[in-house]
Amino acid sequence: MLKLYNTLTRKKEEFKPLKDNKVGIYSCGPTVYWNQHIGNMYSYVQWDVLTRFLKYLGYKVKWVMNITDVGHMTSDQDLGEDKIEKGAKREKLTVWQTAEKYIKQFTESMDLLNIQRPDILCRATENIKEQIELIKKIEKNGFAYRTKTGLVFDTSKLPNYSKFAKLNLKKQEAGARVEVDSEKKKPWDFLLWVTNQPNHIMQWQSPWGKGFPGWHIECTAMSTKYLGKQFDIHTGGKEHIPIHHTNEIAQSCAAFGKQTANYWLHNEWLLIDGVKVSKSLGNIVLVTDLVKKGFDPLAFRYLALTSRYRQGLNFTWQSLQAAQNAILKLRSVLENTKDDKKTNKEYLDKFKKILGNDLDAPQALAVLWKLIKDKKAKGKIKTVKEMDKILGLDLFKKEKTEIPAEIKKLIKERETARKNKNWQKADELRKEIEDKGYKVEDAQKGSVIKKK
Repeated sequence: MLKLYNTLTRKKEEFKPLKDNKVGIYSCGPTVYWNQHIGNMYSYVQWDVLTRFLKYLGYKVKWVMNITDVGHMTSDQDLGEDKIEKGAKREKLTVWQTAEKYIKQFTESMDLLNIQRPDILCRATENIKEQIELIKKIEKNGFAYRTKTGLVFDTSKLPNYSKFAKLNLKKQEAGARVEVDSEKKKPWDFLLWVTNQPNHIMQWQSPWGKGFPGWHIECTAMSTKYLGKQFDIHTGGKEHIPIHHTNEIAQSCAAFGKQTANYWLHNEWLLIDGVKVSKSLGNIVLVTDLVKKGFDPLAFRYLALTSRYRQGLNFTWQSLQAAQNAILKLRSVLENTKDDKKTNKEYLDKFKKILGNDLDAPQALAVLWKLIKDKKAKGKIKTVKEMDKILGLDLFKKEKTEIPAEIKKLIKERETARKNKNWQKADELRKEIEDKGYKVEDAQKGSVIKKK
C-alpha cells in the first residue's frame, strides 16, 4: 500500500490511480533563465524516487515535466520583467540561446544525480497553440475579461478559488499594492494572455492580439495535453501552493468543470546552513560545484534521502561529507559481501512498507543499513540491488579514479624520497597531494592513491 500526503485534503491518503496499473504524474519543472541549484534539484530527487517506487510497485508510469521558457515574470503575480528576457540581457545571448543553455545545465544536473529523465520534457514555447486553445475555452465559459494588459482570469467566478491554499483574500485585498493594471477586478486576478508589451521578444498571434501566455496557463495546457483532463499526481515546491497551483486549479475548473490532479504533492525547501538559497545572498551551490570539490554527486542524492520530502533539508558541507562517507562505506561493504543469490523478503517487505508511508526515505535507508549490519541476514546483495532500483544511489558502482599527470608526478617524487629515506620531503609531498584532493595510502607494493 502507498499512502501520500495530499495538499488538496491536507491529509495522508491511500493512493488509488484513476486507471488500473497506470499512473500519470506532472511535475512543475524549471524556468530556464538561470542555473538550477541544489535547492531546485532536491525536489527532483524526491519526485524521481516517487516515480521509481511506483514503477517498482508494478505501475506503468508516465512522467511529464514542463520547461518554462516564456511568460514567467520576476514576480509570480504577473509583475516585472520576463525572467527569460532578463536572463538573456545578463548573458548577452538571445532568449532562445539562454533557454538552451540552462536546459542543458538542468538535464546535466539530472544525469549527475541519477534522476531518470521524465517521459516527456515539454517546453512552453513549443505548446503555444495548446495554450491558446485552452484560454479560448476559459473565455467561452465566462471566466475571463479584457483589460489594458491583456486577457485576465476572473477569480470571482470561482467561489472556492482560495480553498486550495487556504488564502485570506480579504486580508490580501486590504494590503494590496497599486496594481500595474488598475482595470483588474481583483488584485489576485491573473493574466492568461499578455498583450501590452510590444518590446517583448517572444510573441505570437492570438484572438486577443499579438502577445504571449501568462505563466500559469502552460502547466494546465501541457499536463492535460499529455495526461488527459484528469490525472493522478501533480508535484511541486511548497512555494507553488498559494499562486501557481491555485491558479492551475482555477484554470482547469473554468475549462473542464473540475480540477485536474487527484493528488497534489509539495516538497519543503532545502536550506544552506539554515538559510534559504538565494542569488542575492550569493549562497547558490550547483551540482557541478560538488563535483569540483571532489564529491560524488550521488552523495548529495544520499543526503537528500536522509530527509523526508515534506521536511526539507539543511545542507552543510559537513553533512555532505558524512553522506559521501556513508555511500562509500556501503559500496565497500557490498563489494566485500558474498552474493548468495537470494532475496531477503523480510527486509525488502519492510523497506517497501516504510517507503509506502508517504515516501519515508530516511527510515527506508535505516532498513538498508540494518540489513547490511545484520550478521545473520541472508540475501544482502540481491536485496540491496532491489532497494537501489528505487533509491537510485548506484551502490554497486565500481570506483574509478583517473589520476592527473600532475598527481602522478608528485607520487613518483614522493616514492623516490621514501626510498632515499628523506621522510621530511615525503611528508611535504603527501601534504601537497592531499591539498590537491587526493589521499595517499602506503602499501608494500607502493603507494595507493584515491580521490578524497
